[in-house]
Amino acid sequence: MNFLNRENCFIIAELSANHGHDIEIAKETIRAAKRAGADAIKLQTYTADTITLDAKTEDFLISGTIWEGQYLYDLYKEASLPWAWHKALFDVAEEEGLVCFSSPFDKTAVDFLEELNCPIYKIASFEITDIPLIEYVASKGKPIIISTGIADEEDIRLAIETCRSAGNNQLVLLKCTSAYPAKIEDANLVMIRDMAEKFGVVTGLSDHTLGTLVPTLSIAMGAKVIEKHFILDKSIGGADASFSLDEKEFAEMVQHVRQAESALGTINYSLTEGKKKSRVFSRSLYVAESMKAGEVITEQNVRSVRPGFGLHTKHFKNILGKTVNADLKKGTRFSLDFIQKRD
Repeated sequence: MNFLNRENCFIIAELSANHGHDIEIAKETIRAAKRAGADAIKLQTYTADTITLDAKTEDFLISGTIWEGQYLYDLYKEASLPWAWHKALFDVAEEEGLVCFSSPFDKTAVDFLEELNCPIYKIASFEITDIPLIEYVASKGKPIIISTGIADEEDIRLAIETCRSAGNNQLVLLKCTSAYPAKIEDANLVMIRDMAEKFGVVTGLSDHTLGTLVPTLSIAMGAKVIEKHFILDKSIGGADASFSLDEKEFAEMVQHVRQAESALGTINYSLTEGKKKSRVFSRSLYVAESMKAGEVITEQNVRSVRPGFGLHTKHFKNILGKTVNADLKKGTRFSLDFIQKRD
């Protein structure tokens, strides 16, 4: 995978739980992601049993989120993508020209994805503290994208050191706010640039805010990867539907991201032809009142005005108080040749 060396942002559509328990919906979602301009489709590879325990105790009861009152096991059983679908979905993505990869949540998922030649691995936000999993993923030698939603600096540093100790430096860190949906004011996009400088890796954004503003703004902070939840139709429902973008919204995000990239441009102080033409509207020195030869130059009879065909304004202080050597009409471009030379 050479996505780490791309000039433009790598845009990922996250399928997640947005499959409606129907493989045809999942396939069409991949096709829709391609139409919307995504570069990749991301799956999640787990079962309820590989990610949690079927325990109906308070520890396993969700509170404080949109999944309030559900047990972890029940949520993940509903949201999980059947492993039997993976091969078909990888094939559809290949037909569409999309990169297809996944987030594994345990070693068995990694082994399963290796059989499918998964080209990239994603470490989900809540798995950044699972060092054995990260070490096992890193050992496969594939690029690794790591979300940092619940991580402090020590967690991030440990995850990176784990990958590098396994000989894997193909790393991407994604700024992520692990709230569903996340508030715009919690996006903290300045972290994208800071993490790139601090850890020496490619950085980007895994976004859970509503709308397209935050991912668009992330480009200005240097985001090279953007991940956003994608759904074919919000009427499908499901665990992630409320903070996912549909095809029209995702296409709008892609358009805004690409426009933002164009707006950033490159560091270049030379003038384009358009800028050169616009310089006619800059300021320069003109005769503002008709003058007779021998008349003294003042701030009233020579002024800095538009357009820019006259003498550069940097000469203004030096010519004040000097006399002109010819009759000059109002509107004449002033020139140093008009200054009376002293004997």
